[in-house]
Amino acid sequence: MSQKQLKEAFISNLNGTSLLEISVGLSLPPLCLLCRGLLLILYYLHHGKPVSSRKYSLLLDFVVLVSPLLLSCTVLSPIIFFVPVFLAAFCAGIFSRIYSQREREARAPFGQIVKEFQKTCLDPEYIPAVTVFRVYVNVLTSISILAVDFPQYPRRYAKAETYGTGVMDLGVGAFIFGNALVCPEVRQKPSATQPRFSSLARQAFSVWPLISLGVGRLLSVKSIEYHEHTSEYGVHWNFFFTLAFVRLLASLLLAAFPKRKAWLVALAVAVLYQLLLSTTPLKMFILHGSDGRDSRLGFLDANREGLLSLLGYLAIYLASVQVGLWLLQRRSSVRGWLEALGGLALAVVLLLLLLQLCQACTEPVSRRLANLPFCAWVLAHCLLLLSCLVLADLALVFTELLVKGSSVPCCWKVVQPPGSSKKHGTQAVPVGREGKPAQPCLISAINKNQLLFFLLANVMTGAVNILIDTIHSKAAFTLCILHLYMFFNCLIMYILHARNIVLKFW
Repeated sequence: MSQKQLKEAFISNLNGTSLLEISVGLSLPPLCLLCRGLLLILYYLHHGKPVSSRKYSLLLDFVVLVSPLLLSCTVLSPIIFFVPVFLAAFCAGIFSRIYSQREREARAPFGQIVKEFQKTCLDPEYIPAVTVFRVYVNVLTSISILAVDFPQYPRRYAKAETYGTGVMDLGVGAFIFGNALVCPEVRQKPSATQPRFSSLARQAFSVWPLISLGVGRLLSVKSIEYHEHTSEYGVHWNFFFTLAFVRLLASLLLAAFPKRKAWLVALAVAVLYQLLLSTTPLKMFILHGSDGRDSRLGFLDANREGLLSLLGYLAIYLASVQVGLWLLQRRSSVRGWLEALGGLALAVVLLLLLLQLCQACTEPVSRRLANLPFCAWVLAHCLLLLSCLVLADLALVFTELLVKGSSVPCCWKVVQPPGSSKKHGTQAVPVGREGKPAQPCLISAINKNQLLFFLLANVMTGAVNILIDTIHSKAAFTLCILHLYMFFNCLIMYILHARNIVLKFW
């Protein structure tokens, strides 16, 4: 077999992992975020000032926010169930130290602190969990697209061939979910004077970078005979095309139907598509081609997975628009967000029940088909991750209230301190803090140029695969390459962020 055939075989015919293992893995990003925030608050408590050095800030963010995830999907994967326990214990130890040192200065009853915390007012215009969710999906995707070509990346985490739940299968759906959370339909306020279809032309123009990247990837892959998994999207299709066309189709539907009813449109699309899969030859066509022998003759036949799975991804996108609109409902206090967490938890439970029902009555989860069970699975786990990120943010807000003047980048801003905080020494960060220079932050850096980060990761992945025999790499060499690859990508984003450069001109 040629090197190209070996690499294609290495990422083919896989079956995924368990829902439990994926759920455990989803606890890592919130724990990493919490750990980094607590370390910054502890540093402030000891030195009376935040970390101001860009060099040390980048190093801390990379070591705490990125490296644990990289290790967890490679050498630590055999003990993945113990990694969250270790991180949670480490966070508990840091919090205990912060609380004990703060108690030497002000001994307010813990119950009083909790009451004041619930009344704390937060900035209603910025939801940090949404930003962190989108950045972490990008980071995890960037790690996986290169790590999957190394033997240290468990085969069960890679994309399943037909049925199954791999980590990378979830990543595809999570990318769609994250894009929909901040789409124009969510961010734009409704206007009575603006025609409903007026934004369609603007939306059509806004996807040209994705179309261009899709064409660029297609031409480069074919010209250098780069290894590719044909049953993933087809011969000519790729994920950039999927992102572009899902956004266009969603904009068309949201112009025709009220966006407040997006979840109903999503449900209708997903159920109708599943009925077509279950009652017509459509499923057999997607899996085996028009002649039943995996033919790839003609554009539709050659790209059947990518073209027909658009319906499933469209349903995920529309449902995610509904989530984005719900998140933007004005909640100005911690108590309001604690109640919102209850709503998110209920949605996760209902979606998991729907997933079990769909798998029992129809078929297992299939990213290749993007069927109804796949949609329910993606939405449930994305909401689970989003809930955990909100919870981590609230925990950091509580800790900030304990340490007067401390702050954590990409965390909720306290816009109004509790009225009784001065008496108990739990005063929130003063409103005047907004005038200070923003702390260096890797999350903000990646968020400013997310598409560039994703594109750079794709280019670097191709370069590494061309230069290195990834399949036969040893563990130490693999970890070195993956860390250098991720650090270089993060460093580029950090430099652009430091110079306030945003490479977006469409």
